[in-house]
Amino acid sequence: MAGIQYYGTGRRKSATARVYLREGNGNFKVNRTSIETYFKNETLRMIIRQPLQLTDTLSKFDVLVNVVGGGSAGQAGAVRHGIARALIEFNGELRKKLKKAGLLTRDPRAKERKKYGQKGARKRFQFSKR
Repeated sequence: MAGIQYYGTGRRKSATARVYLREGNGNFKVNRTSIETYFKNETLRMIIRQPLQLTDTLSKFDVLVNVVGGGSAGQAGAVRHGIARALIEFNGELRKKLKKAGLLTRDPRAKERKKYGQKGARKRFQFSKR
């Protein structure tokens, strides 16, 4: 298992993904299981493959991912972000293409905190006049 390894950290909502790209033939391992087992939704798998398809490196690397926190959509976004960052470590010239597609921007949207005296972040308790 000798070879060069490229690393990228991806984040989305409350999920964090540590992504390792190793020279290989396009195998994905997410938390030591196959991508089909871990991400059952085809749309999420498509989101994850996006940076590799954009840069034509899908069959060039084996992708090993450790992902924690959040739900499946947040984790998929975190993995995509990590893959994009690792690809830049592999080849800095890919940055322009990835940046234009918006894959390097960390999506800042996260759940807003619940406020005191309220039912939720924005929702209030029902108003009663009497």
